[in-house]
Formats: sequence, C-alpha cells, structure tokens
Amino acid sequence: MPQTIGTAVHHELLIKKSRFIACVQPMADRAGAQKIVAELKAQHPGAAHVCWALLAGGQSAAVDDGEPSGTAGRPMLDVLRHQDLEGVLATVVRYFGGVKLGAGGLVRAYTDSVAQALLKAEKIAIIKQRFLICSAPYAMEGLVRREIETAGATLNHVQHADDVKFEFSLPDGAAETLITRLNEAGHGRITWCNPDDE
Repeated sequence: MPQTIGTAVHHELLIKKSRFIACVQPMADRAGAQKIVAELKAQHPGAAHVCWALLAGGQSAAVDDGEPSGTAGRPMLDVLRHQDLEGVLATVVRYFGGVKLGAGGLVRAYTDSVAQALLKAEKIAIIKQRFLICSAPYAMEGLVRREIETAGATLNHVQHADDVKFEFSLPDGAAETLITRLNEAGHGRITWCNPDDE
C-alpha cells in the first residue's frame, strides 16, 4: 500500500569533509518541488549542488544538479520507490569538502542521506477515496444518512430539491458494500449519479 509522510524531516551526513543535508517532505506536484529547490539554492548559495527527487504520480523527477549523471537524483528516487512512497520530495544540499568521492561514493552518499532522513519520518498510508453522489426520496433521508455514517464515509454536501441529494466520499474498498446496502434498503428508489457529470 503506498504511503506518504506526515511532515518534513532532515538528516545531515559528513563524508570525507563533504556535507550532505537531506530533507524529505510531503509534496503534491513538480511546481511545488521546484519552488522548494529554488528556496534551498537561495538559502545555501555556497553549496556545490542541490539534488532532488520527487515521487508524485505522473510528475516524478530525478535531478543531479551538476553531479555526474545518475549519481544523485536517480539513487534518491530509487530510495523513495523502494519504500513505496507517493507525494514525497527528497532534497540533498551538498557542500563539497575537497575530496572526490567517485561515482560509487556519490551514489552511496545520496542514497544514505535520504534513507537516514526517512528513518525519522512518520509514514501515513494513502487510502484511495471514492466520491459518490446519490438521490433519495425525503422519506429515506434518515436511512441514507445512517448508512453513510455507519460506513465511515464523509458527507460533503446535502441538497434538498425534488429529492435529497447526497455527496460523500469514503475509502474505495468500502464503496461497493455501501452501494449494495443502500440499493437493497432503498428498494430501487435511490438513484446514483456519475460525479463526472456534475
């Protein structure tokens, strides 16, 4: 099951006089990640590199920022993937200490920086939500409300017109059971709308 992290966590490594300052944090998209990276570059003008990796659906990225190709961003991204994370940005600010680490040393340094930071992170399971809309006669409003509450769904909106329209969301795995329960209890008088048509 994919996970994200609750808040930003940091870790610093010193390897052969080079400082690697890692941060992993929740991040929804590439634009937000690029803003954070720009802020880090402004905060650390003396840093040699600000490398980063983002796992956010179709907006994932791995950036070496001047390090030899494949020695920073890709290993950082691999750590995020290995831990089945989603919606997470990993950044590592490197201050060069004068001793070259070689390609293998760089891969280990960037991998370890992110992995050590993630050890401190609070991981949160991502539960896919399903959004549902149904209409019911006024006489069935109480029944529908009770079923929605019993299923642990979140009632987002109720509209009273010719019928009562309910908009709610719940974990995807529980949706079919609730739909079946409401259909049986409503004896065909509950109608379902496609949320995309709204």
